Amino acid sequence: MASITLLSLAPAATFLHLPASTTSSSSHFAAIPRSLTGRRALPLRARAPRRVTVVCSAAAAAEASEAAPVEKFALDNLSPQKGSRRKPKRKGRGISAGQGASCGFGMRGQKSRSGPGVRRGFEGGQMPLYRRLPKLRGIAGGMHIGLPKYVPFNLRDIAQGGFKDGEEISLESLKSKGLINPSGRERKLPLKILGDGDVSVKLNIKAGAFSSSAKEKLEAAGCTLTVLPKRKKWLPAAYVKNQARAEEYFKKKNGGADATST
Repeated sequence: MASITLLSLAPAATFLHLPASTTSSSSHFAAIPRSLTGRRALPLRARAPRRVTVVCSAAAAAEASEAAPVEKFALDNLSPQKGSRRKPKRKGRGISAGQGASCGFGMRGQKSRSGPGVRRGFEGGQMPLYRRLPKLRGIAGGMHIGLPKYVPFNLRDIAQGGFKDGEEISLESLKSKGLINPSGRERKLPLKILGDGDVSVKLNIKAGAFSSSAKEKLEAAGCTLTVLPKRKKWLPAAYVKNQARAEEYFKKKNGGADATST
């Protein structure tokens, strides 16, 4: 015999207990009729009575949870989810294990032997790929040949900025007007003026470098050109000290040689 408990959707949840069968609980055995099975009736043992609770609202769920306290997690009752842990496949345990006689490793060769096998990137003794790539030129080889060294800006873009006579053009002024927007590595690079286009106004241009064509056009238009010094590369203090000592030593040596020659 089984029973079902239903909870209503009302704010005050009510429990409704419905018996699943009207047979008396005193009977322990039941029989399937012969007309259904086509064979003789088989005696079956009746299951123990049980109750099924169906939650129909949040309030009813809260009441049901209060009625049956839930066990809290602790170190002694933690266990992995069912089906999340599987035993590893045991290879090399005979043909009856299901992987065949050689277990998918073949019959001969280094990869069929026991032990570590072949390391990653090994190509049989020839120069591996991870050692061949750095010998290429440009970005593919990891060198700085293909990386940009300046932020380019053409003369034709000066007209878009609306510059007038006597104004100054620099990396900061171009950023403020939105004509260039360097990002990432380019934010630390200097400005370089290229000669694509023409200029009809006299400007004061400060940049890290000028192309030959741009320099000719700007000088012909009467612009003032200022080449900014390059950013000094950071060097360790010990290296700078040794360089100074070496320069002083060779300066004295060359001075003494000039004095003896005269």
